[in-house]
Amino acid sequence: MNSFIQSLKKLGTTRLTAIAGGGVAVLAFVIYLLARMSSPQMELLYGGLELADANQIVNKLQADKIPYELRHEGSEVWVPKDRKLDLRVKMAEQQLPSGGSVATGYELFDKGDMLGSTSFVQNINLVRAMEGELARTIHAIDGVKSARVHLVLPKREVFSRETQEASASIILKMDGNKRLSKQQVQAIQHLVAAAVPKLKPARISIIDDKGTLLARGSDDDRQAMAERADELKLATEQRLQRTIEELLERSIGPDRVRAEVSAELDNDRVATTQEVYDPDSKVERSHVTTEEGEQTNDAENSTVSVQQNLPDAGASNPGARSQSKQNRTQETVNYEISKTVKNQVKEMGGVKRITAAVLVDGRYSPAAEGQKKLTYQPRDEKEMDQLAALVRGAIGYDANRGDQVEVINMPFAGHDEPEVEAGDHKILGFEREFVEKVASNLGLSVVAILFLLLVLRPLVSRAVESMAAQAVTPDGRRLLGAGGPPLLGPGGIPPAPAPGMLPEEMETVDELIDIDKVEGRVKASSIRKIGEIVEKHPEEALSIIRSWMYSDV
Repeated sequence: MNSFIQSLKKLGTTRLTAIAGGGVAVLAFVIYLLARMSSPQMELLYGGLELADANQIVNKLQADKIPYELRHEGSEVWVPKDRKLDLRVKMAEQQLPSGGSVATGYELFDKGDMLGSTSFVQNINLVRAMEGELARTIHAIDGVKSARVHLVLPKREVFSRETQEASASIILKMDGNKRLSKQQVQAIQHLVAAAVPKLKPARISIIDDKGTLLARGSDDDRQAMAERADELKLATEQRLQRTIEELLERSIGPDRVRAEVSAELDNDRVATTQEVYDPDSKVERSHVTTEEGEQTNDAENSTVSVQQNLPDAGASNPGARSQSKQNRTQETVNYEISKTVKNQVKEMGGVKRITAAVLVDGRYSPAAEGQKKLTYQPRDEKEMDQLAALVRGAIGYDANRGDQVEVINMPFAGHDEPEVEAGDHKILGFEREFVEKVASNLGLSVVAILFLLLVLRPLVSRAVESMAAQAVTPDGRRLLGAGGPPLLGPGGIPPAPAPGMLPEEMETVDELIDIDKVEGRVKASSIRKIGEIVEKHPEEALSIIRSWMYSDV
C-alpha cells in the first residue's frame, strides 16, 4: 500500500489531475446512462394548457408524488406512459383542465352561503351558470380551445306591450390554425338557442380569436337571403368540383386532376298564378225541357145575343164553329268549360350556366440515363375526349344553356420528382421511439468506450511506464514491480538489497526483480536456441548467412 502511494506521488500533479478528471467523467457518464435507461417513458398528458390549468395539474401531480415534465413554456404536461390514462380519469374527476375559468357552471349553487343571497344575486348566478355550461359544451367541439358566452336575457316590463328579444354573443379561441366550417358555426348557434328560452339562432353573434365574424347575429331577411344565395352557390360549385375529381381519379389515379367550377344561379323568387280554359273540353252542367199546349174553339155566327152567352147556348145553337190547337216545346242545356288554375312559386337556386375548367396530369416514365427527374408524356387526344365526355356528363352539360367545359392536359409541378417511400413507424418490427432510444444509448456507450480507449488508457499507460522507469535501485539497476512474473536472481535467490537502504526501501527492493539480469538470461536463452537450430539445419543456416553477406556487399 505504501509503495502504491509512493508511486502515485511520483506521477506528478498534472497526471494525477488528468486521471482523476477522466475517472470522474466516466463515473458521471455511467450514472447518467443508468438514470436514462431506468427513467420511465414519458407521454403527453395535456397540451395547449392555460397557465392556471397547468398550475392546478402540477399541484395535483406533486401531491400524488407522480413524476412529470413541463414542456413548451408550461403549456404541455408529460407523465409516465403507464400512468397517462389513469391520470386523465383522475383529472376529469377534479374537473381539470377547466379552460382557465373558475366555478362558472352550475357548481356556483353548491356553495353554502346561497341561502341568504338576494334574488338579484340568484339571477346573476343563474346567467353565469348558463354561460359557463354553454362554454364547456362548446369547448368539447374539435378545434375549439376555449369559449366565452355572453347572454342577454331581458326582463318583461310591467304594462309594456313591446318585449325585447333575448340575444347572445360568443367568442371562440381556436386551437392553432384550425377553423370552423359554416355548418359547425350554425350548429353552435342552434345549440345555444335550444338551451336558452326564447332565444332565436339568428340573434346569436359568433366571432373567433382573430376577430373574424363567423355569424352576424341579425334577423334581417334580405341579408339572410343574400347569405343563403352565396352559400348555395358555393355548395353547388364544391359539389360539382368534388364529383369531377372523384370520377376522374378512379381512372388516372389520385392527385392527378384539379377541377374548378363556376355556377351562375337564378336567385329570383317568382310566384305565378295562371288560369287556362280549354274550349274543346266541355261538361254538361244542367238540362231543362219546357212543353206548352194551347187549344181554341170559335163560332162562325157573327150575331151577338143573350142566348149565345147562356151556358147551354152551344147545344141549342148548332151553328158553325172554328177550332185552333198549338203545342210548343223548349229545351235549355247549360255546359261548363274546362278551366285549370296554377299557383306556382319558384324558389331561388335554378342553374343558369355552368363553366368547368379541368386540369389533368400526364404520364411519367423512369428518368433517362444521367437525369434525375422523370420523363413527362402527355395523354393522347382520344383519352382526353373521353375525359371531357365524363366531365360533361358529371355536371349535367346543356349546350342550350350556354355551359362550357375545358379539359386540358398539362404537367403538374413537382410530380416529375422520383417518389420517396415514407418510412414506416416501425423499424425492424420495433416501435420507432424505442429504437431511437436504444440507438441514442448505444451511441453514448460507444462514445464512452472510445473515451476509455483513446484518452484514459494512454494516460494510465504512460503513468505506469513512468512508475516503472522511476523504480531503480541506488546502484542504478532497473527493477520490475512485484505485480510482474516472479523472476529470481541466479540460483533462484532474489537480489540482495543494496547497503545503506532504509527499511521501507529494503521492503520495496525485496518485492522487485533486477531487470538487467532478466534481460541477460533472455539473451542467453535466445543464443542457445539459435545454436540448436543451426545444428539441426546447417544447410538452411548457411544459405541465410550467405544472403546476409550478399546484402551487405
